[in-house]
Amino acid sequence: MIKTIKINKLYGKIKAVHELDLDVQKGIIYGFIGPNGAGKTTTIKMLAGILKPTSGKIFINGMDMAVHPVEIKKITGYIPDRPFLYEKLTGYEFLKFVAGLYMVDPVKTKKCIKDYLNLFELERWQDELIETYSHGMKQRLIMSAALIHEPALLIVDEPMVGLDPKAGRLVKDIFKRLAQKNTTIFMSTHTLSLAHEICDEIAVIQKGSVIASGTTDELMVEASKDETLEDIFLKLTNQEGFINDSM
Repeated sequence: MIKTIKINKLYGKIKAVHELDLDVQKGIIYGFIGPNGAGKTTTIKMLAGILKPTSGKIFINGMDMAVHPVEIKKITGYIPDRPFLYEKLTGYEFLKFVAGLYMVDPVKTKKCIKDYLNLFELERWQDELIETYSHGMKQRLIMSAALIHEPALLIVDEPMVGLDPKAGRLVKDIFKRLAQKNTTIFMSTHTLSLAHEICDEIAVIQKGSVIASGTTDELMVEASKDETLEDIFLKLTNQEGFINDSM
């Protein structure tokens, strides 16, 4: 579903992403983890078609991002870490607006909006202005909007930001359900327990490059001992010493 070939992203002389190769199969939850400043969000934005790589190739479902950007966006849902919403719209109006952008059939739109508002427990506030929503409610609304056109690929940057435990559990269950229906989920997260719990494969990024990838079990083998994902992450990203020194 996702294949990148040596993508680079430069901001002046700073290399945010360096020679990045990814190969993500259909129907899996793929975790993308790394320390702050490692290049996660820049990569996410390139995969979502928001940023252009300085060099290299991105293919989504076999299509070249540079050649078929519109076709790719039609099959992609994007959930940013800081959602942008038109806060003078109601929740219902916003979802209707997004469905219109994706040209979802009007009859189907009505059903989908109802289903997602119920699923994310927002039906009571569907006629309230978004500006009155809490951060967690806004996050659930943007997730509804990202799914309204039933994308084949869902790209998510820090999905649990601002969610309470109940909403977090709901989101995890929804992601698992989507993957079972062959939706591919590419998810950046700082929450290592989340990555361990729901991801089929994980890549660790450091200084713009993937330094390890595989299932959690494969990463444990690579680390040569029975460790938690947190232990492996800290070792791979050379942060154990920092943590010990700061204690």
